[in-house]
Amino acid sequence: MDAEFWHGKWRRGEIAFHQPEPNPLLTRNLPALGLPAGARLFLPLCGKSLDIGWLLAQGYRVAGAELSRMAIEQLFAELSVEPQITQDGPLLRFEAGNLVIFVGDIFDLDGARLGVVDAVYDRAALVALPQDMRTRYAAHLLALTRGAPQLLVTFEYDQAHQEGPPFAVGEADVRRHYGATHELARLEWQELAGGLKGLCPAAEVVWRLIPRRQRLEQSPAPAPARDQIA
Repeated sequence: MDAEFWHGKWRRGEIAFHQPEPNPLLTRNLPALGLPAGARLFLPLCGKSLDIGWLLAQGYRVAGAELSRMAIEQLFAELSVEPQITQDGPLLRFEAGNLVIFVGDIFDLDGARLGVVDAVYDRAALVALPQDMRTRYAAHLLALTRGAPQLLVTFEYDQAHQEGPPFAVGEADVRRHYGATHELARLEWQELAGGLKGLCPAAEVVWRLIPRRQRLEQSPAPAPARDQIA
């Protein structure tokens, strides 16, 4: 699955993955991350998702990465915003107000270009990649975002009925990629009406990933031993 696969999808308008409204799984579950007002979120492989406009309307700052320039030109047009476009190394940087999108290969994006983010919202990235690329992507995302908290949406279904994308990503996969660095909590499981592309039963699952170091920082200090109490 190479870049031309996705460029072709956008040219032909084969974007069934693009939802006609902000994702209810995001709007219902984002508060579980406990983000402060004005937090900066990173959306990998974001396309022209309406989730971006919703997040901006809530007062968040948004950074995204997307392979297709066509998708991002449509995104800014639909937001009625004129972006400033600059070359940023191997990537194009589209920026306006609280929104910046890096157009190109996400593996060419580094932490210095992205800057600090408070959280990741991954609705369409992990599930868009085959197994070998998922492993590389997850490691890159951890390095890129310094292991930031994450709201992750996955699909669960019998992969034998559908080649993907989107690919089936079960709990074992999520733990394989993020279990060593994050505490995982399954927030919501929702059956897809009509199944996946009408081919097989499927469900969307929302995961909250909290960095283990953050949990340690938030843990209360141990009570002093009895013989240390004056």
